[in-house]
Amino acid sequence: MSGNTLGTLFRVTNFGESHGPAIGAVIDGCPPGLSLSEADIQVELDRRRPGTSRHVTQRREPDTVEILSGVFEGQTTGTPIGLLIRNTDARSKDYSAIADTFRPGHADYSYWKKYGIRDPRGGGRSSARLTAPTVAAGAVARKWLMQEYGVRIRGYMSQLGPIPIPFDSWDAVPENPFYAPNAAIVPQLEAFMDQLRHDGDSIGARIEVQAEGVPAGWGEPLYDRLDADIAHAMMGLNAVKGVSIGSGFECVAMRGSEHGDELSPDGFLGNHAGGVLGGISSGQPLLVSLAVKPTSSIRIERHSVNRANDPVMVQTLGRHDPCVAIRATPIAEALLAIVLMDHALRHRGQCS
Repeated sequence: MSGNTLGTLFRVTNFGESHGPAIGAVIDGCPPGLSLSEADIQVELDRRRPGTSRHVTQRREPDTVEILSGVFEGQTTGTPIGLLIRNTDARSKDYSAIADTFRPGHADYSYWKKYGIRDPRGGGRSSARLTAPTVAAGAVARKWLMQEYGVRIRGYMSQLGPIPIPFDSWDAVPENPFYAPNAAIVPQLEAFMDQLRHDGDSIGARIEVQAEGVPAGWGEPLYDRLDADIAHAMMGLNAVKGVSIGSGFECVAMRGSEHGDELSPDGFLGNHAGGVLGGISSGQPLLVSLAVKPTSSIRIERHSVNRANDPVMVQTLGRHDPCVAIRATPIAEALLAIVLMDHALRHRGQCS
C-alpha cells in the first residue's frame, strides 16, 4: 500500500532517507543458486556513485554495499536478500534554511501535504540518494538475466538540455561522466555544464536504455503489460517526467505503413514498437526513452511559500546535481533489469 515495493515475484523493497544512518533494499523472490558477491553489486553502484566528476553533486559517498542475508557460501539461498549502504557524508545543516519552506518543482510541498511532516535533510525520502539501493537490487537482476537468458542491458544519454548527442559508439559510453555515446561531443557538454553551474541553474536530459536478448513472450496483459510495467518503474525514478517505448511520441506523425514493423522469415524488418507488441515482448531489443526534468535545488532565488502560506524567496545552497540525469543511466538500467526479471519469473511460472 505504501508504494515502496516494486515487482510481483521478484520483489524489491527500498528503505531509508538521504541523511539517515543508512539506505538499503530487501529483495524477495530471487531464485536460489545464483552466484552472488558484494563485488557483483559494487561495480554497478560505482557507476552511479556521487562525487565522481565536477558535473555532479560533490557529496562524497563510497556507497559500499553490505549483503546482510540471503547469500550463503557465495550463492543465493532463495530467502530474502538484505542489502545495506551506509550514509557517511551527509551535511544536514545545508538544509536548515529550507526546513520551513518549499523548493519550487520539488517534492517538499507534496510530501508535507500528504504526511503532515517531512524530513527536509537532503529531500529525505524523495532524494535521488534512494536510487542507490535500486541500482544494488538491479545488479542482482541483471546478473541472473545474463546467466539464465543472455539478456544484456545498457543505456546512454542522447540529449543534454538543448544539445542532441548523436550516437557514435557504445565504446564511448563508459569513458565519460555523461554516458554519452560520442566522445567528440564531450568537451561541448562539459563547457555547457560548467556554465550552468556558474549560473547556479539546472537542466534536464534524455536517457535511452535498451535490453538485448529478451525472449519473445514476456508480459502479462491486460494490466501488467511489459511496457506498462516498464513505464511504471521508470516513472518511479526521481525527476522522470516522460517515458516512451520504441518510436514513442514520434508515432503520432507516422502512418501505419511506416510504423507497423513488417516481418519476414528472417525476423522483423524494423523496431518502431520497441520490442513490445500487445504488452508482450517480441524478441526484438527493448527500447526505452526517458525525459528527465531539471533539478529543483538551485542557487537562483525563486518565489515560494512557507508552511504558514506566507510568500517567501527560496534559494537552495549545498551540494546538488545541476543535472540529475548525468547519473541516471545506471539507475534506468537497474529498473529495467528488475522489471524484466520479475516478468521472466512470471512467464516461467505460468507458461513453462
